[in-house]
Amino acid sequence: MSETVSSKTRKGKQPAPQAGAFGKEVHLRWYKDMLLMRRFEEKAGQLYTQQKFGGFCHLYIGQEAVMAGLATAMGKDDRIITAYRDHAHPLVLGTPVGQVMAELFGRSTGSSKGKGGSMHYFDKERNFFGGHGIVGAQIAMGAGIAFADKYRGGNQVTYCFMGDGAMRQGILHETFNMAMNWKLPVVFAIENNDYAMGTSVERTSNVHELYKAGLSYGMPSAPVNGMSCQEVHTAFADAAAHVRAGNGPFLLELKTYRYRGHSMSDPGTYRTKEEVEEYKQRDPLEVVRREIIARQWATAGQLEQMDKDVKAEVEASVKFAEESPYPALEELYIDVYKQQDYPFIKE
Repeated sequence: MSETVSSKTRKGKQPAPQAGAFGKEVHLRWYKDMLLMRRFEEKAGQLYTQQKFGGFCHLYIGQEAVMAGLATAMGKDDRIITAYRDHAHPLVLGTPVGQVMAELFGRSTGSSKGKGGSMHYFDKERNFFGGHGIVGAQIAMGAGIAFADKYRGGNQVTYCFMGDGAMRQGILHETFNMAMNWKLPVVFAIENNDYAMGTSVERTSNVHELYKAGLSYGMPSAPVNGMSCQEVHTAFADAAAHVRAGNGPFLLELKTYRYRGHSMSDPGTYRTKEEVEEYKQRDPLEVVRREIIARQWATAGQLEQMDKDVKAEVEASVKFAEESPYPALEELYIDVYKQQDYPFIKE
C-alpha cells in the first residue's frame, strides 16, 4: 500500500523540479547547503564543549541530505516543524547564520531574542515553527498548522518531522486519525536514524519498517533513502503534490543516520565503530561532492574554496553572537502575556 505519486498527478501552484532537473545548479545548492549545516554543527559542538552556551545540544551531522533535499523540493510558502535537532532547518531556509548562532548563545539578536536557544528555534518570517523539546508534541502541532491553512483556503503544505523515538507517543495515532479524517495538507516525515536516544528501533518496536504505521489509517506511506539528496527531493516533491491536490496527508520514513551521539552528553557507546564507519561511507556530503567533480560542474579546488568560505561565514557568526547583548530583564515578561491585559508590562 506504500506509493510514490507520479509527476503526472501533480496539481497546485508550486510544482517542484523534476528528476531531470538535477543538474549543476541543484547539485551545487545541495553541496553548499550541506556544507553549511555540517560546518555549523561542528562549530556548535566545539563551542558547547567550551561552555559558550548552555542547555542541551543535538547535532544534525550525517542527516544533512534530508533538509538539503527538502529545500529544493518545497514551495516557498510551505511550513516546517520539527523536534529539538533543529539548527539545520533555519540555515537551509535562509536565516542569517549569525542570527542562528546568536540564538544558541541566548543573545537578543537571535530569531527568538535568545529565548528559544538550541532546542526551541523558531523563525516566523521563514515559516519555521520550531524546534520542540517535548518528544512528539510537534506531531499534533504540525497537523494544527495544516488545519489552519486548509481553513483559510491556502495552498501550503506543512512538513512535520519527527524522530523514530517519537513514533512511540500516543499523540501520533490520534493525530494520524484526525489528519486523514479531515484530509489535512501535511507530510509527516520520520527521520529514522536507528536510535531513539541510545535505544535501537529493533529493541523498541516489533515493526521495523516505520512507514507502515500510516497504513492502518489509510495514509499513503513510503520508505526513502535519507542519505540521498535526489531521492529525498523526489519523495518530498511527490508527497507534497499528493497533499496539495487535496488528497490528505502522506507519511515518509527517511532512513538516515547521525554520526554523533543523540546529544552532546551521549558518547554513543551503544554503536559499534564498524556500524558508524559503514554509514560514513555513504556520507551525503561526499556523495554529492564526487558527483559534482565527476560531471565537471566544479573542480576540487573550487569546492575547497567553497568550504573555506562557509567556514569563514560560520566563524563570523560566532563573533556576531559573542558581541551581541543578552536580552534585557524585562524580556522575561514579553511574549508571554498580551500586553493590554497586563498594563505593567512595557513593550
